[in-house]
Amino acid sequence: MVRLSSGAVLILAVLGCVWLLPAWVLLIVVEGILVLALVEYGRLARSLGLHVPLAVAGVAALATCAAVGLGTPLEAPLLAAMVVVGGVAVASRAPGPGVLGEVGGALLPALYLGLPLGSLVALHGGWGREAVLLLLLNSVLSDTAQYYGGRTLGRRPLSPLISPKKTLEGVAAALLVTPPVVTLAGQAWLPSVGPGWLFLVSLTLVGLGIVGDLFESLLKRSAGVKDSSALIPGHGGVLDRIDSLLFAAPGFYLFLRYAV
Repeated sequence: MVRLSSGAVLILAVLGCVWLLPAWVLLIVVEGILVLALVEYGRLARSLGLHVPLAVAGVAALATCAAVGLGTPLEAPLLAAMVVVGGVAVASRAPGPGVLGEVGGALLPALYLGLPLGSLVALHGGWGREAVLLLLLNSVLSDTAQYYGGRTLGRRPLSPLISPKKTLEGVAAALLVTPPVVTLAGQAWLPSVGPGWLFLVSLTLVGLGIVGDLFESLLKRSAGVKDSSALIPGHGGVLDRIDSLLFAAPGFYLFLRYAV
């Protein structure tokens, strides 16, 4: 019951933000979500023994998110992040075997959080709220089909070392259910994209979402934790809720920008 209640509230909040807010206000909300995800990322990094300068990593991720969302040049925040992170490492770190991991861990949030969350805002600003809703529909349908398909039919694990509960049968259910529904919805929400393209894109987004889910599971399992946090009752943390979107959103953004 707690899981269903918190899930319903979360869905209503997300739909309200996407449907009602202009792109620049949505960017502020997304930046807030990024900060929460970054805090969870920092906990995972510490559990892995990495001393990541979270303030520097956060500024880099926030600036990258804003650059993508507002359509401003992306090289400025990324180049600045590289120089600042390198400078902080030189000034504060003695030579040692962990230096490469810590520098990489400080730069990863700009790529793992900033770019994908910024692409959500860019979708809203460039193709309208319907494009974001279509992406969210794809993600929700895929996750739901994987969960219930895996529970009822699941026998063979997809990746037993990373996520033992995710099954090939659940993936098959997602691939069967999601593209037809998204294709139908997309003909109303994105009429400029043909049904064949919508079907293929939905299949691709399902795959990208699964990779994103498994990547976050890899981080958590490596850190020895079940959830990224307990922020959302019954659902874990922010990273647990957006893991599939972090890989699917950039794919959808690139498709709409360069293929349509």
